[in-house]
Amino acid sequence: MQWLPERWFRPRGWLLLAVGALTLLFAAVLGRRDLLVAGIFMVILPIAASAGLRFFAPGFTVSRVFSPAFAEAGTTTTVTVEVRGSTPGGASARITEQLPPRFIDVPRFEYPRPVSAHSLVSRYSYTMQPNHRGVFTIGPLTATFGDPFDVALLARSLDQGDALTVAPAIIQLPLVPFIGGRGQDGSQMTRQQANPSNDDVMTREYRHGDPFRRVHWPATARQGKLMVRAEDSVATPEATLILDQRPHTYGSTAKSAFGKDFLHSSPAFEWAVTATASISSHLLERGYSLRVLDDAGAPAFTSSPSAPDPHQEDFAGQVGTFEVAQSLAALELSQRPDATSTKNVPSGLGETLVDQLFAARRRGPVVVVTGLLTKADARVLSAAINASEGAFALLVCPDVALAEDSLGILHQAGWRAVAATPSTALAQAWIELDAGTSAPSAPSSGARRGAGQQ
Repeated sequence: MQWLPERWFRPRGWLLLAVGALTLLFAAVLGRRDLLVAGIFMVILPIAASAGLRFFAPGFTVSRVFSPAFAEAGTTTTVTVEVRGSTPGGASARITEQLPPRFIDVPRFEYPRPVSAHSLVSRYSYTMQPNHRGVFTIGPLTATFGDPFDVALLARSLDQGDALTVAPAIIQLPLVPFIGGRGQDGSQMTRQQANPSNDDVMTREYRHGDPFRRVHWPATARQGKLMVRAEDSVATPEATLILDQRPHTYGSTAKSAFGKDFLHSSPAFEWAVTATASISSHLLERGYSLRVLDDAGAPAFTSSPSAPDPHQEDFAGQVGTFEVAQSLAALELSQRPDATSTKNVPSGLGETLVDQLFAARRRGPVVVVTGLLTKADARVLSAAINASEGAFALLVCPDVALAEDSLGILHQAGWRAVAATPSTALAQAWIELDAGTSAPSAPSSGARRGAGQQ
């Protein structure tokens, strides 16, 4: 009887209805009062049980906690679900957690499972391992209630579900000497003085964090307090990271579907997003102040639903690492209209991007993560070589041979640029940036925080 619909009744309920209807028919034909009573009972029982479930169903509140609250692709996340009924123990039910496809088998539980005698709360937990970045809806939690006779049932959603943000996997990158003269904290020493002021003179009062090698002992003796030399100023190193989000540079666009959750992406763009997350973490952990822009010179995360502040472009410290990773979680290939493009001519890099780089004059490297560039795009980037202390470009394309012309233009202008494929190990391509040669294709690998390769 598995083919029978279970929206209102269980198979036993449908069987009772069928037997009851048949009994009523025989009672009418044979004129038997006892068959009439039995038939009425068998018909009314499932209907009354179903009505009772719907009119007297207990109320529930659901809370869901993720640990960690902010997941990384490829790592394990523990989900703890608490179901609070309106009465101690509540009605018995079978609970199912709805999950996006490809996560794990759908978890099912029996309710109630009180944490203590006569408790109103039943607690459940399970683990899952999302292998792709995105913002996923975990839930809703659905419950199927039965009656004591197991003839009727009621299926209902107990909540609307909660959003789980999954950031791209961050790969630990080896140290590459972009710019010499950095301290262990990422600071840069310079002999240039700013315009004289009360805080920028030959000596000044000691501040927490100043190295003792800069203490000026004669001035300390005269002033009676620690004084330090101010001819060496400490400047926080700065860097700019540009993520190209134009669909045509990354080849064919695909929809990565996870239930109701979609990302307009492609394998090449996923490689670029992982590279952006890893490079950002690498620079921020070494004390850099990082500016992240898109191909138009605007803040890179204006279109990302997961960005804490879509218009933010400057990031610093551990908080900055978290903000960049969270912003990249739901970032898609650009869908914005471009007034300079037509159906047959894709948009190119604009002069606005170069203007932004020259306007800021960052005291550090510029790193561009992009797809397959045209010659015109490469010439636009070449014009920005003097806007930084070092210019680096990672190009991801199906075949590194396709990028030879663009790489030649960038190398001639002074850029260190390499081409990679979506199967190239990011750490290998990162090392090749120091030499400025194309990284050969290889299976993706690299140390990841808390997980294997994506």
